[in-house]
Amino acid sequence: MSVLCAGPAQPHVGWVAIDELAHLLVHYFDAELLSPQPLAAGGLQRLLRRGRPAWQPLTGAGGDVLFVVARGPDDLQMLHAVPQLRRRYGRVVAWITDTYHHAGYHGVTDQCDAISVTAAEDIDFPRQRFGCQVHHVLQGIDALAWAPRRESARDVELIGFGRTPPSYHAALVDRFHRADSGALYLHSPLGHLAGPAVQAERAMLFKLLYRTQVALAFHLYVEPQHNRPRSMMVTSRWLESLVAGCIVAGKRPVSAMADAMLSWPGATIELDDNPRQACDQLAELFQRRDELAGQRRANIRHTLLEHDWRLRIRQLCLAFGLPEPTALAADLQAVQDLAGQFA
Repeated sequence: MSVLCAGPAQPHVGWVAIDELAHLLVHYFDAELLSPQPLAAGGLQRLLRRGRPAWQPLTGAGGDVLFVVARGPDDLQMLHAVPQLRRRYGRVVAWITDTYHHAGYHGVTDQCDAISVTAAEDIDFPRQRFGCQVHHVLQGIDALAWAPRRESARDVELIGFGRTPPSYHAALVDRFHRADSGALYLHSPLGHLAGPAVQAERAMLFKLLYRTQVALAFHLYVEPQHNRPRSMMVTSRWLESLVAGCIVAGKRPVSAMADAMLSWPGATIELDDNPRQACDQLAELFQRRDELAGQRRANIRHTLLEHDWRLRIRQLCLAFGLPEPTALAADLQAVQDLAGQFA
């Protein structure tokens, strides 16, 4: 197997959780990791490509399977970086994250024998348009790596990383940044959005989450800005916060995906539509630190048992007809054992 992923060549903080799936596939299948470097293009070249990106050609060894880990359907265009694709690989399969972005699919999709989408409602479009097999496998997280191994003092009351709706952020700053407030609202703690420092700062983010009581998470229809995507997906932010033992508060996605992935009692807390009232709710949550200890353990346990990437790899093996790696069963047992510590 070879694994094709944008992450090593173009690391980005918003996609590092997805890139971890590629690294796990490389580990379990003893696979070659391929990541094409984008080519800069002048005006004439952009015109000739008609907006299609281009990459330096990849010189992978070829083999039985090329497995694409795609941040969105646009990433399937990385297949253009593989010369003589179908001569070099017996099968081409792909797991795609942001499958709601139907405009991102291009003609190269028909080079895939099978793909997997994260939302069940996105199965029909690529199946009907491109004629490939389409399976449904949810997003995951490397919970075995990131679940806490020890209790930490949760001295940070509130964290917001990534997109926070402007009206809520303004109210939170006004309420909790004041000198007379005993609560700490930590927002935008990451220094790099892209580049090689992203992976190092990911470990720092989890250390912060281990020390945080409440993490914010809002679905993408809450105060959408500019041309940012609109979706009811459960994104990496929910899983990262839950596996770290945070209480997750905000606006939960209204979707079958959210119902499936956030199914245990107390997985999320819905904040008021009025940001000022939401601040009151959060202040009340901060006072329940000890009372919510059981919920924190439940969040970690359920994320381990339901959303670890190794579970998704087993599903992908079944969907794509791949042999399950020998080492996978032992590590899935390690996931189970670690989850048992949070019973």
